[in-house]
Amino acid sequence: MRLINVKAFLDFDLEEISPDVQILADINGERLSETAYAILSHCWGEPKDEIQFTEMESLTKMDVATRDKIRDRRGYFKIRQSCLQAHCDRLSWLWVDTCCIDKRSSTELSEAINSMYAWYANSDRCYAFLHDLDSTTFPTEPDNTNFEFNGWPKWFSRGWTLQELIAPEEVHFYNRNWERALVRCTPV
Repeated sequence: MRLINVKAFLDFDLEEISPDVQILADINGERLSETAYAILSHCWGEPKDEIQFTEMESLTKMDVATRDKIRDRRGYFKIRQSCLQAHCDRLSWLWVDTCCIDKRSSTELSEAINSMYAWYANSDRCYAFLHDLDSTTFPTEPDNTNFEFNGWPKWFSRGWTLQELIAPEEVHFYNRNWERALVRCTPV
């Protein structure tokens, strides 16, 4: 499993990082079972709006103009906010599917798809980002004016939603401004 080093990413965001520092790290086996991490559940935007693996891998080595363009993307906002939240939650690692999986490798992509439920179940915190929710409360009835999927936030329309909702012990929902909207905990 490849994870984002939260401190390295936040240092990069503040431009306080050496180009030699790796933001992504492969953590597997026994080390993974001992590693506390957060995981981001979200709807993918257009590929041009998301941060891809190759970009995340070379983020610290990019020229300033390229980095600034990446920082303007919605996908960067999701990752930055997730890292800030993980830092507040005292978690040093974060997994985000758009940038932690090298989708050029069919083997890696297949392994990630097959492992995803376990990765969500083993996460210490799951952040669900609802990009189309303005409020800090969930709608109680369908709202076709604000939501394009049968009147509900798009997050609930995805094929992955069920496993991302039931696998983690806790799911913290955030609206488009990264304000907490709800926490779902599994009864013990």
